[in-house]
Amino acid sequence: MIQKIPIVEKILSANDRLAEMNRQKIEEAGVFSLNLMASPGAGKTSLIEQTLKCLSGEFRVAVIDGDIATSIDADRASAAGATAIQINTGGECHLDAVMLQNALQQLDLTQFDLLIVENVGNLVCPANFPLGTHKSVLIASIPEGDDKPYKYPGMYRGVDALVINKIDLLPYIPFKMDFFRTGVEILNPGVVTFPVSCQTQEGLDEWIAWIKTNVTAKK
Repeated sequence: MIQKIPIVEKILSANDRLAEMNRQKIEEAGVFSLNLMASPGAGKTSLIEQTLKCLSGEFRVAVIDGDIATSIDADRASAAGATAIQINTGGECHLDAVMLQNALQQLDLTQFDLLIVENVGNLVCPANFPLGTHKSVLIASIPEGDDKPYKYPGMYRGVDALVINKIDLLPYIPFKMDFFRTGVEILNPGVVTFPVSCQTQEGLDEWIAWIKTNVTAKK
């Protein structure tokens, strides 16, 4: 038991070093990058599809999709207009900096303005493995319940932005928004938040404006 702690620390330290290398490569290309994290079914891929639709013709977008198996999400991103690369983790519940580094080698980043990384659906492990992206974004969804900030503080504490998805379901699901937001504010005071619906497009304008501002700042 005693020897496990230094081993874990060594793994995380190595990941952090590689994440810095990834960040440098992305920076040198002048690309703005996002790491999207969420539980399964929260709507990561749907948000990517809507984002691509809104940015079509204005920005060149690459998407790196992480999943345990299949290329379903990458296929959807490609169909929506992005250059997409699939990472199958082979059972791992998160992406890490090594996996992203390998995927970046398949892209000429100078040909893109925005890089979106769709992490594996999980509310625990992804928080512990920085990838080197500029911003980490957590997508929460109404059907998951309003208690998730209290149950998964590590995930909510470390993100730069929060998307609350599927707000069109609020009339049908017992979700206390004030309770949810209080939990978020305790963990991550002032985090930028976007209540949206990928189904009705409500709130997407603010999300897209935030992305455009960050992409433009890199040019």
